[in-house]
Amino acid sequence: MNELSWRYAGWRVVVACFFAAICAWGFGFYGHGVFLAELKKQHGWSSGLISSATTVYYLVSAVLVAFVGDAVARLGPKRFMLLGLVLLGASSAVIPFIVAPWQLYAAYLVMAFGWAATSVAAIVTILGLWFQTRRGMAISLALNGASAGSIVVTPAMVALTAVLGFTWAVPLTVLGMAVILIPMVLMWVDWPPRSTLPTPPANASTGSAVSSATTWTRARAIRSLAFWSVSLPFALGISAQVGFIVHQLALLEPLIGTVEASVAVAITGAFAIGARLLLSLFIDRLDQRKVTALLLLNQAVAVFAITRTSDPLILYGACAAFGITVGNLITLPALIIQREFPAASFATIANLSTAVGGFTYAFAPGLLGILRDTTGGYTVPLYVCIATELLAAAIILPRPRPVQE
Repeated sequence: MNELSWRYAGWRVVVACFFAAICAWGFGFYGHGVFLAELKKQHGWSSGLISSATTVYYLVSAVLVAFVGDAVARLGPKRFMLLGLVLLGASSAVIPFIVAPWQLYAAYLVMAFGWAATSVAAIVTILGLWFQTRRGMAISLALNGASAGSIVVTPAMVALTAVLGFTWAVPLTVLGMAVILIPMVLMWVDWPPRSTLPTPPANASTGSAVSSATTWTRARAIRSLAFWSVSLPFALGISAQVGFIVHQLALLEPLIGTVEASVAVAITGAFAIGARLLLSLFIDRLDQRKVTALLLLNQAVAVFAITRTSDPLILYGACAAFGITVGNLITLPALIIQREFPAASFATIANLSTAVGGFTYAFAPGLLGILRDTTGGYTVPLYVCIATELLAAAIILPRPRPVQE
């Protein structure tokens, strides 16, 4: 049995990683908006105080994801992901019972460990053990759970809060996801059997920018132009993307109203899922640097359109165009790294790149908020996003020369 067959056991690992991504993004990314709103209601804390805890959470996570590969090797995929799910679920479930700011920081610190063990770095590392030829498709399919988290977990918490209150809503949502996901991890997530370990395709070295004989360390990667030619543009592009998404509702609400703005956000998420699914069918056969540049240009055009109109239909179309890029920008760094770095160093390089991106985008929402407050509107912040995306598109296109050993 090999990864080209749908009966290959690795595809069940993809399903488990898909549901892990639903939990990771549902609680550890989109859930922060729910936590912020409810904690403000309960305690009267400022948005700045709560948001500062979120920034610390992202910064700690950015450090941790660089070491995910080492942790998977030491604990094994099953124990590592189970530990991450326990930490993510427990830290989320206690948030309704927090009564002091230091407790929020403590909960978010624990959540940072859970996020690192269930999000991009963990999923890319675990699927990298099972897949070579179909790695792009496997990662793309699994990371669709990221967008699904905003459709499943967040609405569930909001709906249960309206009926039962915040104190019951989060623990019950955590329990529901645990009942579904933990059996999947126990049954399916593990080391691949030696007889089914993926082997590189015959043309795997074609177009590789780095010799497959090279073993890379984090220190060497940080000193390498090849590493930064991937990590820097994605750090810039994802920072602009995260900043826009965090402020999207506040930006659109004065233009078209609350309900219509919510529809625009939903359209963004729906197109993120659809575009990632569609691209996953072809991404292993495309020039992924050119695809990334096109997606960044598409996102810049979409944001520019939003700055020029208040027509609801045009804004919906622009949000749909923006959504086409959202999911794929998360998936593509690992796929480019797979092609341009040796297989033995894939997890190390991919996780370090994820850490660089996480550290960068941790500051994006706050910086856009400061620009918005300083200039009195969202025009300048959006132009900053456009400039950042164009710069990222220009950086990603040149392919580094092969390293001379």
